Amino acid sequence: MDLPLIEFDSVSKSFERRPVPFRRVEAQALALNCVSLRVPRGRTLGVIGESGSGKSTLLRILLRLTRPTAGRVLFDGQDVWGLRGRDLLAFRRRLQAIFQDPMSSFNPRQRIGAILSAPLEVHRIGSRAQRTDMIVDGLQRVGLGPEILARHPHQLSGGQRQRVAIARAIILRPAVLLADEPTSALDVSVQAQVLNLFKKTRVGLGLTCIFVSHNLGVIRYVSDEIVVLRRGKVVESGSAEAVFSSPQHDYTQALLAAIPNLPSVQQCAPIG
Repeated sequence: MDLPLIEFDSVSKSFERRPVPFRRVEAQALALNCVSLRVPRGRTLGVIGESGSGKSTLLRILLRLTRPTAGRVLFDGQDVWGLRGRDLLAFRRRLQAIFQDPMSSFNPRQRIGAILSAPLEVHRIGSRAQRTDMIVDGLQRVGLGPEILARHPHQLSGGQRQRVAIARAIILRPAVLLADEPTSALDVSVQAQVLNLFKKTRVGLGLTCIFVSHNLGVIRYVSDEIVVLRRGKVVESGSAEAVFSSPQHDYTQALLAAIPNLPSVQQCAPIG
């Protein structure tokens, strides 16, 4: 059996709590508790759970933004936190992320052209003319034209900003795309467009993905495999079909029962 592209091996993460006057609380908060999971190549893993379940912490550890307290994270067989120098630079190029609010990850003073050019400049890819061609190609893949290159982020709609975020993520031709609640700030019709774009991009480029959301309909639509987190622990995992058709854990059953009219895959897709 092929090795998974991404593997979390008994990963835990605790954060120090600030002392609260006149209250006795634990000195540490456990965000992840001995989490183990695998992401096969070319597949999308959906991670669901309530707020505070550790979903975003999982991605931050993989991106080397938050160091785990215990355990290992392997990427293509290598320990992520043991990478240095050129290996680390190559790793950062192969993993790209899309966040919930693009405005928080865009420089509001920069034009879209500069925002999209920055990853190529950091990794010293191509000449100026070649970078321009790559930027235009990236925009075309997400359904945008070169006329937006002269605009600033605040001059775009929420859906357009999220499309630019996807374009910036794929412009380096990564192996992995990480999405942290990328549609939660969008209205329903725009959500559907972005989700379809996400799936089309993943298939077209052969990407491996981790998609984090609290929206069960979204997770069902985009995912091949699903992991359910509760209070930092994996309480259930399996194929999307198995988890939704026959949930085994009480918490997963409660999540599904809380949404009486869960959208089907067909209902998630926009008309046209």
